[in-house]
Amino acid sequence: MNSNTLWLVPILIFGLLLASCNQKEETNSNNNQSTYDSPFEYCKAVENIDTPGPDYTGPKMPDAITVKLRKDMGVSESMPDDIFIDGTYWRCMDENVYACNVGNNLPCQDKADVSKEPNDGMLNYCGENPGAEFIPMFASGRTTVYEWKCDRSTAEILKQVAETVKAGYIKNIWYEITP
Repeated sequence: MNSNTLWLVPILIFGLLLASCNQKEETNSNNNQSTYDSPFEYCKAVENIDTPGPDYTGPKMPDAITVKLRKDMGVSESMPDDIFIDGTYWRCMDENVYACNVGNNLPCQDKADVSKEPNDGMLNYCGENPGAEFIPMFASGRTTVYEWKCDRSTAEILKQVAETVKAGYIKNIWYEITP
């Protein structure tokens, strides 16, 4: 290469880099992620998710979910729709739609507490109520899977009262919603 054409080398390298970047952009734009307006199609696609992501474009709370959940829970038709809808959550588990309503003070958004160690609320309760045969949920927490009692001033597990699903939520408060 002579000195008269040496100036072309940086331009050629820059051109190759620019072409490479444009090719990557085209590849990414051709792989756009699909969007779903049906919770059932969405769950089939994502398999497991705690809350719907941006690729779910349907209504925040689809009628198919609230109608079926209201029926499964035995919630009266006289309960206003907005109260029921505002307290309902849905998620995907194993490609299926599941829903929960906090209307009965249920911990839909929280994972189950499977700890066998007493928390501060239990310890305080037992300190104030030594020998109590039952520790109420305001002290033990709504998410515990155990029923607790006080053995003198120490909290102790009485029995397990709830199971969890593999996602970590309390099993009996989530209802499978079918299309």
